[in-house]
Amino acid sequence: MAIELEQAPALTRFNKIAYAVGGVPALIEQRGLSAFLLIFYNQVVGLPPYLVTSALLITAIFDAFCDPVVGQISDNFRSRWGRRHPFIYASIVPLSLGYFLIWWPPLNWSQTMLFAYLLGMLLIVRVADSCYELPSSALLPELTPDYHERTGILSLRTLFALIGGMSMSMLALRVFLRESSNGAGGVLARHGYFGYGLASALIIAVTILISAVGTQGRIPFLSKPRRRSVTLKAMLGEVAATISNRSLLALIVTGILMSICNGAKAGLEIYFGLYFWELEQSQLATLVVASLIGIFVGVALAPPLARRLGKRPAVVTVIVAGIIGNGGPVFARLFGVMPPNHTQALFVILFADVAFTFCVATATTILMTSMLNDVVEDVEVKTGRRSEGLLLAADTLCRKLVSSLGIFIAGLILTLIGFPRKAARGSVPPELVGKLAYAYVVMTVLYTLALCILYFYRIDRTAHERNLRTLRQRADLGVTGDEAA
Repeated sequence: MAIELEQAPALTRFNKIAYAVGGVPALIEQRGLSAFLLIFYNQVVGLPPYLVTSALLITAIFDAFCDPVVGQISDNFRSRWGRRHPFIYASIVPLSLGYFLIWWPPLNWSQTMLFAYLLGMLLIVRVADSCYELPSSALLPELTPDYHERTGILSLRTLFALIGGMSMSMLALRVFLRESSNGAGGVLARHGYFGYGLASALIIAVTILISAVGTQGRIPFLSKPRRRSVTLKAMLGEVAATISNRSLLALIVTGILMSICNGAKAGLEIYFGLYFWELEQSQLATLVVASLIGIFVGVALAPPLARRLGKRPAVVTVIVAGIIGNGGPVFARLFGVMPPNHTQALFVILFADVAFTFCVATATTILMTSMLNDVVEDVEVKTGRRSEGLLLAADTLCRKLVSSLGIFIAGLILTLIGFPRKAARGSVPPELVGKLAYAYVVMTVLYTLALCILYFYRIDRTAHERNLRTLRQRADLGVTGDEAA
C-alpha cells in the first residue's frame, strides 16, 4: 500500500522553493530552441528551414512515443530513492551537455551531416528532458492533494521557470549575442552562441540538482508502487485506460493546439522583430522586460482567478484575452492603423502588448497545469492506479511541441513564402515581409478551436473533493487498486 499523503508533514517553504526552481531548465530549453534555433541554424549555420524543421518534426514524433513510456516506467519504478529521483539525477549530465552541443555544431560540414548532428543532439536532449521533467512534474500531485495549494505551488514554479527562461533570453540578447554599434555581432553572428550554450547548460545542471536535493527529504512520504509483473500487453492496456479519461483528452488536445501556436509565435518572434517591425536588437532585449512584467502579473493573477471563477472558466477567460492580444498589433498593421516603424509610439504599443500576452499566457499555463494535476485522482478513482508520470507526460509533450511542431509551422511558413537565408535587416521586400502575418491567421484559428475543445473538461473543485473522499474511503477499507478497478 502507498503511504497516504495526509500522514506526511506539511511542506516547508524550502520544499516548495526547491520544487519551484525545478521549472527553470524546461523554460531555458524551450525559450532557447523556440527563439534561437531556427534563426541560428537557418540564418547563421546555413541550413534550409525545411531541414531544421524536419529535425524538430522527427523529435516531436519520437516524443509522442517516448514520453508515455518514460512516464509509465517512472510510475512503476521502485528504489530506495523512490520512483522519481533516480531519473531526475540521471538526467543532469546528458541534458545539460546535449543542450550545450546544439549551439556548437562542427564547422565546414555538409548540410546532410549538419542535419544529422542537429537531429542527434535534439534526440539526446529530448530523452534526457523526459527523464527529468516527467518525474519532476509528477512529484506535485504526491507532494500535496490540496486543490488550491497545487495552484499556488505551480504559480511559484511557473514564476521561477519563466523568469529563468526570459532572463536567459535577455542575457543572450544583451551579453552573449550583443550587437555592436556598427551592426556587427548579434543573433546573426556565430561566435556568441558558444557562450550562450555554455551558460544555459550550467544553469540547467545546477537548478536540476537544487530541485532534486530539495525534495529528496519527501521521498518517504511519496506513493510507492506495488511489486508486480506486468506484460507489455497489460502495460499498453493500462496506458489506454488512463488516457481515455475525457477530461484528460480535452486538456491534451487543447494543450497541443495552444503549444503549436505558441511555438510558431516564438519561432517567428525574432523574424517579426527584425524584419516586420524593424526593431533594433536592443529594443528586442527591452521587450524581454515587458515579458517579465507580464509574467509577474500572470503569476499573481492565476490563483485568485481560480478561486473566484473556478479553473476552467478562468482558463477560458484568459485564452479569449490571449487571442485578442496575440494577433492585435499584426492585424492592426495589416489594416493600416499601427504607427509606422522606427517610431516611439510603435514601440510603446508593442511593449504593452508583450506584457499583456505574457500575462495571459502565464496564467493559462498555471491554470491548465493545475487542472491536469487534478486529473490524477480522477483517473485513480476510475482505474485504481496512480499514474502521475503518464498523465504529466501530456504536459511535457505539450511543452516540447512548442519547440518542435510550433517551430515546424514557423519554418513551413518561411519556406512557403520564400523567405531568404542570411537576409540582412531592411533587405527583404515589404510584400514578402507582410506575408509573415499569415502565421497569425493560422494561430487565431487554432486558439479558437482549442477554446471549444476545453469545454469537455469536467473536473471542478466539487468533483476533485469527491474523488479525494472516495480514495480515503478505499484506503480505510483496505481496498487495493486492482480491487477498485
